[in-house]
Amino acid sequence: MSIYRVIDKLEAYVKEGVWLPFSYRVLSEERMIEFIEKMRATLPEEVGRARQIAKEKDRVLREAQERAQSIVAEAATEHESMVDNSVVVSQARATAGAILREAEEKATKIREGADAYAAQVLGEMQSRLAAALGAVEKGQAALSPERNPAPAPAEPAPKTASRSSAASPVAVAEDTAKMESIEV
Repeated sequence: MSIYRVIDKLEAYVKEGVWLPFSYRVLSEERMIEFIEKMRATLPEEVGRARQIAKEKDRVLREAQERAQSIVAEAATEHESMVDNSVVVSQARATAGAILREAEEKATKIREGADAYAAQVLGEMQSRLAAALGAVEKGQAALSPERNPAPAPAEPAPKTASRSSAASPVAVAEDTAKMESIEV
């Protein structure tokens, strides 16, 4: 028997009941229980499962809400982490840029200082080399035959001095040193 047929029989039984004042009807308890049992027996299994699901809906709904809150909390934490990371990254980039600019300025100053020092050293070397070149040129000029005419005949050496001392290398070196000090 289908559920709809049982419901129709129940409805007919209620309409056949004895009327009392104030819109009340008298029905047999046994007969009502019989209809209820027939209704339960004719209900499909899906209705039983639906009833079970209806009982569990609150639990499932609570679990879904808890899961949703958990997801929202995770998303908020992840968002904060990403914002913190982006702030840290931008601060790191700014710091790196400042350090790079400072290093470039220091490198430029060091390069300029090194160039100035090299120019100073090269200038000093040039002046020393010019002085040395002048001394060489004076020495060469002093030794050139064009400037020095043939030497005059030497005077005889005094009898007390020996000839070997006049021609000694020490005496020649002393004479050369005297000449350079005079010309320089």
